[in-house]
Amino acid sequence: MSARYGMIFDVDGLIADTEPLNAEVTIRVLADMFGLRGVTPEDFTAGFGRGAEAYVKAGARVHGLELTDEQAHAGAELREQYLVETVRKEGLPAFPGVLKLIRDALKRDGFRLAIATSATLELSEAILTAVKVPYRKMVYVSGSDVTKKKPDPQIFLIAIQRLGIEAARCVVFEDAPSGVQAAKSADAKCIAVTNTVPAEELSGADLICDSLEKVNLKMIRKLVDY
Repeated sequence: MSARYGMIFDVDGLIADTEPLNAEVTIRVLADMFGLRGVTPEDFTAGFGRGAEAYVKAGARVHGLELTDEQAHAGAELREQYLVETVRKEGLPAFPGVLKLIRDALKRDGFRLAIATSATLELSEAILTAVKVPYRKMVYVSGSDVTKKKPDPQIFLIAIQRLGIEAARCVVFEDAPSGVQAAKSADAKCIAVTNTVPAEELSGADLICDSLEKVNLKMIRKLVDY
């Protein structure tokens, strides 16, 4: 049976509970590289889902420091080094329900799955390995494959093309407003989870839930076939 449904998963904040660690290491980067003190996890909100450099810039901007693109790039590289080291050493938790949903879909005819993450190949592989996602059975698009960050739809357009399923029959799972915007710009359906931001910030999604424990394959079929 040829696949009739595509499921595309973001990673940070959707599969893996990475946000506390993202904030922790970026606070460390801003202190080590730029001497910024008093940075808090809430300072990175404007950078959610927009890639590492935007995330670093967001935290610095709250404290009155406008980083150049070169500074942000250097900060993002150091941040990735810290992240990879920590994930490999300490591991990461997966959000409830996501691994079951992925494994259920992989067992069923008619479904094809993809990973689509803004993180680089090295970092995303470290995260997916830590949370035990069977990503080798899935289409895999990382930030190393794209030139444009969300909310541009490029990453989802590539995933849709590699899945070989029309966009309208693909469901993107996201946790950030920029990801929701990118999914809808790619003409895909979108299920948003309130892991990172409140529901009102995800209002562009087709379905919003507080946990993927509440999502099953029947709901995916209904969303696509409606």
